[in-house]
Amino acid sequence: MTVHFEDLVVGQSAEAGKTITEADVLLFSAVSGDNNPVHLDQIYAATTPFETRIAHGMLTASLISGVIGTRLPGYGTIYLSQSTRFKAPVRIGETVTTRVTVEELIPEKKRVRLSTQCRVGDKVVLEGESLVIAPSRA
Repeated sequence: MTVHFEDLVVGQSAEAGKTITEADVLLFSAVSGDNNPVHLDQIYAATTPFETRIAHGMLTASLISGVIGTRLPGYGTIYLSQSTRFKAPVRIGETVTTRVTVEELIPEKKRVRLSTQCRVGDKVVLEGESLVIAPSRA
């Protein structure tokens, strides 16, 4: 799916949900090289304030890329930057709902500033902002 720059409006949003699985955490660890035991070792994780294993923060953040790259603006979007504030952990088995919202349109370069948010239920676990180049009809 693609929403061209010319069709975007401030306030427009898109979202997607993803349940974080054991496989997601193991694969992300392998790809990123982040083998922190808080993600992989239940005995260790039980000694932390979280009391159980948690997903990598950047795994949660990567869900933003999925929404931007496939829903809003969608196919052909070029990521320029992402700011991220981690607010709470995501545990294995929890469903993360990721929402991006158009905050500003910059016509000169077809850039779009998006607010980004990930939630587990009603709890915000991540918030931030993305800057992208949206596909154009021109």
